[in-house]
Amino acid sequence: MQRRTKIVATLGPSTRYERLVEAMILAGMDVVRLNFSHGTDAEHLAATKTVRRLEEKYQRHIAILADLQGPKLRISRFVDGDIQLHSGQRFILDASLDKEAGDIDRVGIDYEQLVHEVSPGDTLLLDDGKIELQVEDVIGNEIGCRVLIGGKLANNRSLNKKGGGLSAKALTDKDKRDIRTAASLGVDYVAVSFPRTAKDMHEAREVTRGCGSKAGIIAKIERAELAQNYKTLDEVILASDAVMVARGDLSVEIGDAELVGVQKHIISRSRSLNRVVITATQMMESMIDSPMPTRAEVSDVANAVFDYTDAVMLSAETAIGAYPLETIKAMARVCMGAEKHPATQTSMHRIHEAMRRIDEAIAFSAMYAANHLEGIKAVICMSETGATPLLMSRIESHLPIFALSKHPETQRKVALYRGVQTIPFNSDDYPSSEVNQRAVDELLSRGIVSEGDLVIITRGDLANARGGTNSLKIVQAGEVVRL
Repeated sequence: MQRRTKIVATLGPSTRYERLVEAMILAGMDVVRLNFSHGTDAEHLAATKTVRRLEEKYQRHIAILADLQGPKLRISRFVDGDIQLHSGQRFILDASLDKEAGDIDRVGIDYEQLVHEVSPGDTLLLDDGKIELQVEDVIGNEIGCRVLIGGKLANNRSLNKKGGGLSAKALTDKDKRDIRTAASLGVDYVAVSFPRTAKDMHEAREVTRGCGSKAGIIAKIERAELAQNYKTLDEVILASDAVMVARGDLSVEIGDAELVGVQKHIISRSRSLNRVVITATQMMESMIDSPMPTRAEVSDVANAVFDYTDAVMLSAETAIGAYPLETIKAMARVCMGAEKHPATQTSMHRIHEAMRRIDEAIAFSAMYAANHLEGIKAVICMSETGATPLLMSRIESHLPIFALSKHPETQRKVALYRGVQTIPFNSDDYPSSEVNQRAVDELLSRGIVSEGDLVIITRGDLANARGGTNSLKIVQAGEVVRL
């Protein structure tokens, strides 16, 4: 049984060595995440070169995802290092304070516009929600707060407003520079942090295309006002190629009690709108320091699989953790365990809805046939752009989908799609009448199917036509395949 749910893993200080990255690929890493909130351009370049060398060595196609920092709101720094805040004390966020001059009474803020966007009674959260402040007054450049929940506070910790509503732009000047860097590295996906509307995604796509990159654009859902406005959320999903349920900042803004329901809604809507979806943040957080996950983490990953997420993501676990390889293995093991359950092998996706495109009708018909006709062992999808295998992957099935393409960028892009595997295949090398036969022979030679197995093939009548899938054929492996 081949694992269907994909694994995204972040490279960082713990995983900068080629031998370890190699082991992670062999253990099941499908997508490499480069976190542009950390690291230098030179480090990202070195990581990219390592991945591409290993791709060539193992004839694997690994997608690379550049995750932009976005308008990460932070406090500034303290003169004497960490401070301890106590419940009930007064503490000031001072937009005019020197960025290095924080003390036990006040600290500067990087997002100086905050003074115009909060009011008495608002709740502000520091350090990913560990510390809670209530705004008492806003006087000039000072936001006077009362500490509700105290704790140790270090330099540059995150700052959020509970309930959202801050106007910081999604795409900063740093992000635009990082997009240029990502384009020069040839990344396959660019993730946009804190988008508010579809306009933010269109801007990110425009900047990315302006740099000569065809990378897919991922919307990270982490603002409360976006997650809770279903119309705007749908618009952002449709403006993106993929969506990430970024549970860290999202949980801080909406509250942990609401998170699970919102996560399920985002996954469901992304799949219904034919977009890829990644579930991220603290999925196996304890494995930063432990070689084994907790039972709660196992359940968290498994439930994301049951919800039909395309991918599950590791952040600090592999970037700075002590057990990155063990974490990949554990996540792969949990995904495989969840995928054995019958609930993950059937689908009612859009079964009662009309379809508007021919390739969509072919893709869904292929998967319904795969799920209901006995003897089907594999689905072959000839693809130029990856559009048809994406549609196929919206229909849950236990059968593998093989995207056959001659384009490396397509082969890497589909590495993020649930249930899709890729095989290099250039249909231009054969007469049109032989393409189907050669494709089935490719699966036979790899031991994927055996003689007598049924195989579904989808393709377009015209070679190299984008979005042109218009035919479906069911053939028997080992028999002569007619056009």
